[in-house]
Amino acid sequence: MIASGAHIVVIGAGMGGLASAIRLAHAGCAVTLIEAHDHPGGKMRTLPTSAGPADAGPTVLTMRHQFDALFALAGERMEDHLDLVREPLLARHWWVDGSSLDLVPDSEANAAAIDALAGPADADAFRRFDARAKALFAAFEAPMMETGEPRVSRLALTALGKPELLTALLPGVSMAQSLARQFRDPRLRQLFGRYATYVGGMPDQTPSLLQLVWEAEARGVWCVRGGLYHLAEALRSLAERLGVTCTFGTKADRLEQQSGRIAAVCLEDGRRIACDGAVFNGDPMALALGHLGEGVRGAVKRKGVLPRSLSARVWAFAAGAEGPDLAHHNVFFGADPEDEFGPIAKGAAPADPTLYVCAQDRIGAGPPPDGPERFEIIENAAPSETTDMKEKDECRTRVFTQLARHGLTFTPRPTESALTTPGGFHALFPGSFGSLYGRSPHGTMAALDRPRARTPIKGLYLAGGGTHPGAGIAMAALSGKHAAEAIVTDLASPSTSRRTAMPGGISTESPIAATTPSRSSPS
Repeated sequence: MIASGAHIVVIGAGMGGLASAIRLAHAGCAVTLIEAHDHPGGKMRTLPTSAGPADAGPTVLTMRHQFDALFALAGERMEDHLDLVREPLLARHWWVDGSSLDLVPDSEANAAAIDALAGPADADAFRRFDARAKALFAAFEAPMMETGEPRVSRLALTALGKPELLTALLPGVSMAQSLARQFRDPRLRQLFGRYATYVGGMPDQTPSLLQLVWEAEARGVWCVRGGLYHLAEALRSLAERLGVTCTFGTKADRLEQQSGRIAAVCLEDGRRIACDGAVFNGDPMALALGHLGEGVRGAVKRKGVLPRSLSARVWAFAAGAEGPDLAHHNVFFGADPEDEFGPIAKGAAPADPTLYVCAQDRIGAGPPPDGPERFEIIENAAPSETTDMKEKDECRTRVFTQLARHGLTFTPRPTESALTTPGGFHALFPGSFGSLYGRSPHGTMAALDRPRARTPIKGLYLAGGGTHPGAGIAMAALSGKHAAEAIVTDLASPSTSRRTAMPGGISTESPIAATTPSRSSPS
């Protein structure tokens, strides 16, 4: 293969890093995967509980085909390695007035449920909303998400070719504004506005185009029996079967350049791994802050990492639950979105939050398990570098009081050790400021401002949720595809100079040197 003999180091074993490592190994590269934590998955993490590891990160698997494609590279099937269940319910939604709404992967069934909740006018409004989201997703999947280098000109031609979509593409129109024009019932505006948070935004500042996020979920939601973290483990095993060398609990310290291109990854323990290129699977903000050396600060532009996206306060625990009949995915709405997003926009805790509750062990339409079961609760939050016990105490009171208003109680109520705050996420992922999705989606051109796979530094590539095409585990995996494709293309280019490498891709200059590298800026 054209990439044979090249040695690529992937820094970070999140979805983007795993996907790029798998694809590069399949293309014939020698790949070394370095991860600072002792597990794969990045933000797809767990916390220990009496009922087993509880997911403390993503819980929703959509766009399954992105992961099926990775296993297919090795002639395998994902379902042979994971116990996958397609959820009959996308989510169960609850309001403080006692009303509820189940949404399913069936448009007409959803319209009938909305008719029962809000009347025929809003049922028809949903049909139009659903059709528009489908059309937006279909129109922008190829020229935006599936391409590593989206172009304004091509996107403009796509929009002009579908005039029925222009109202959703008007500059300056937010999701909240668009939904207010479509739905009479404020509960439905609140529900569909929540999809802005899936990409780290607030409904009143996220462009109306991102209503297409609904379609990604409407196409189907899968869960992995036992926990979504098993997906990360399965991808690591796949990478290793394809020949990737995985090293966990090892932090990359600096990227070294020679003759204007990446030449080595220097590790915190003093080792130096010579390479022909590197993929950084982390928040691009970390590069801009110099966390991998002064010489790669210019890999991303300011507008590619600022402003920051939302963060979250995440509980992961085991307990008994009493109250409403929970599905796998549940949303408990506050009374007024302004009481949630108004304070968050000012960096404060929400006064009346909407809370997502994942009942991890309630799979499909089956009964709840006997004994304690695993839960994850997510409250939207502003990004932050710091946390303190006061924040944790207030969060515990606020979250479980809010759920009690809906009739949901837990025994025992979890302690603060089960909580990860924005400051906790910043500690886990340095340079992120606690933001979970990289750059904020706020602003008409935000999606095009995200960093791409290629950087201005030769041999340095990016993957992950902070990189194009954006947030979510499927999008992060797709970013890994873009990074791998860019590397293979560049290696094949006659203009790409590459040091002579030994078989396996280790440079003859210094396979792994034991001397601690200088911390001065690379030349």
